[in-house]
Amino acid sequence: MTELIAVALITVLAVISPGPDFAMVTRYSYLFGRRTGLVCAAGIALGVQVHVFYTMFGVSLLAHYAQSVLQGIKLAGACYLVYMGWKTFFNRSQVDRDLSDRPAVSGWQSLYSGFLTNALNPKTTLFVVSTYTQLVSPGTSLGRQFGYGLFMSLAHWTWFSIVAWSISSALLRRALLDHQRTADRAVGAILMALGGALAVAQV
Repeated sequence: MTELIAVALITVLAVISPGPDFAMVTRYSYLFGRRTGLVCAAGIALGVQVHVFYTMFGVSLLAHYAQSVLQGIKLAGACYLVYMGWKTFFNRSQVDRDLSDRPAVSGWQSLYSGFLTNALNPKTTLFVVSTYTQLVSPGTSLGRQFGYGLFMSLAHWTWFSIVAWSISSALLRRALLDHQRTADRAVGAILMALGGALAVAQV
């Protein structure tokens, strides 16, 4: 029971802390509406499972025998954040507030972006690895470890769905789109700063 409470508490605190996932969901929600933001949140939840699986089935081997590969994955994630931040910061296309038109991105694109943002997010790597190595005991059953992983995904999906729902509310979305250039620059700068800091940490 103590292990379960510890995993739940750490997961909740990690999920609600600001980071690339929050910035990405915010961007999709105010630009393309609630549905796109919710799909992006689902992609983030799926991305968590990437970290869970490699943590359970070989992160120790990867860290011991192929440290450069693990570092390369983290660096790729940092570069992806910088790339997305750059695109957002210098975005020149204006989005109409009328959602009756087809959104500029498909459901698959928003799902993929959310998935990739989390799957390549070093912040989530550190969170999942540290949780499993520090809090989960060697005697914990495989089924329970999978359960912890599913809980982590569910927590991400729930929180970022709330974020998407809130950001895409009519009043807030209208305010953000009225100042879209400023909002794009703010989100883009945050993504580039996060990616740059993570890249420097890896080098």
